[in-house]
Amino acid sequence: MAGTTASAALQGCYVISLRPVGGHAGLRQAAARHGARVLALSPWRLVARDDADSARTLRRALSASRVIFTSPAAVRAAHALLPLRPRRAQLWLGVGAGTRDALRRAGIAGAIAPARMDSEGVLALPALREVRGADVGLVTAPGGRGRIATELRRRGARVLRADVYVRVAVAPSPRALARLRATTAPLLLALSSGEALQRSLAALPADATTRLRRARVLAASTRLAALARRRGFTDIAIAADARPRSLLAAALERVTEPAIR
Repeated sequence: MAGTTASAALQGCYVISLRPVGGHAGLRQAAARHGARVLALSPWRLVARDDADSARTLRRALSASRVIFTSPAAVRAAHALLPLRPRRAQLWLGVGAGTRDALRRAGIAGAIAPARMDSEGVLALPALREVRGADVGLVTAPGGRGRIATELRRRGARVLRADVYVRVAVAPSPRALARLRATTAPLLLALSSGEALQRSLAALPADATTRLRRARVLAASTRLAALARRRGFTDIAIAADARPRSLLAAALERVTEPAIR
């Protein structure tokens, strides 16, 4: 990155965000610090559940000796549904730093997260290695993070799942599609969700999909990088984790490489 200031290193680039409707602010701020703009292609919006059955399953999940939250949205939806009050000797975990911080803001001072901020990282935590016969709460949404529940059950845990919000599919924004088709700017695809990528590829028109596949993928994990390759992407950088600043850091590390198409 010699001769390039950090504030303008990605000048003229578009960072494509597949985050939910209304969830692009963090990525916009991270991109703006380096001169880039965000093109939002949300595949869904998040809707919190507020019914009695959801409250019942959440109460049961929160009774477990270990409680895992899979996203900041899961924390917010759960906190709106029931008070989050940890018991003595109960361990609360977030899949990533953002989820852990959301738990701490909700009053769970001892919440932890793995250094590797994905399903594999949380499953490698010492607290989840020996769970045979234990109850483990999983606060999440339908779809995604299925590996956590599957692996915990394989280890002998009883998984008490609470789906506290749902993802509602939305059509691609016509304005965003027009910009994607028209732009000749370099594209960077911020990839932190495999499900978001697959839904987006299924929903986009063929010409927009072709343009998207020419983006440089900023993958939040090796698993997501492998998924992107299987789905036809060839220019891929792997970030340290899914935080916006980490995704942009992966782009900065490769800014001296041949121009992004």
